[in-house]
Amino acid sequence: MTNVITAYQGEPGAYSEIAALRIGEPKPFESFDEVFAAVENHEVNYAVIPIENSLGGSIHHNYDLLLQHPVTIVAETFVKVKHCLLGIPGSSIQDALKVLSHPQALAQCRNFFAAHRNLKAEVAYDTAGSAKMIAAEKDSTKLAIASKRAGELYGLEILQENLADEEWNITRFFCITHSKNPAPLPIETRLESAEHKTSIAFTLPNEQGSLFKALATFAMRDIDLTKIESRPFRKKAFEYLFYVDFIGHQNDRNIHNALCHLREFATMVNVLGSYGVVAE
Repeated sequence: MTNVITAYQGEPGAYSEIAALRIGEPKPFESFDEVFAAVENHEVNYAVIPIENSLGGSIHHNYDLLLQHPVTIVAETFVKVKHCLLGIPGSSIQDALKVLSHPQALAQCRNFFAAHRNLKAEVAYDTAGSAKMIAAEKDSTKLAIASKRAGELYGLEILQENLADEEWNITRFFCITHSKNPAPLPIETRLESAEHKTSIAFTLPNEQGSLFKALATFAMRDIDLTKIESRPFRKKAFEYLFYVDFIGHQNDRNIHNALCHLREFATMVNVLGSYGVVAE
């Protein structure tokens, strides 16, 4: 995977970097907007973006960015989120005062904070970034919640593992590339199976039964929907975008016919990509 550059948001040691390592050589960026811009401007071959978490739900900003930039989804991968409590050597839970992390990570560890009233949760921009900060400050009263990899990278001790309230804490990532000149996945990338999934976004006229008609285009062809979600449509007040994932490739005859049928009455249909699952 030499010279296959994959953008991600965050610091080295972030869960997004773990996803990026499965595709190519990771390159960090500060924001998701910068990640998408890097793909659009051909600064990188790919990018990985978190799209939903099994506890926290969808990352809506990234769904919006998928429609704002000329990108296509070429793969998805799943990263098990294993939060660790990290501190500089010699620090302890008893003597600490603050715990830094991304707000979503802090929210996923409510039971830990309930059991340790001496610790105050403090929001940081990134899980790995919080680990980097306390390593630089060398303050034993500050701890971080981040990945084990982040602890290793920044020379921190693991004070406790498996901090999340639930074990099934998994983040789904999309791997994207430029839609006008899509880069095929590196041949070294291992897919879990030959089965594909397709993601689309569409808008409908504000008419009675329009969503029923849209879903019927898939149901009548026995297409298996794996996700449906509505979001406010930014271009018009109180109208909505629908995001749908389903099993199959957009070039399959059955899928192709369903999309043509949907386009007959939908006001917009955008195929975000057809893709397989990249294994760990």
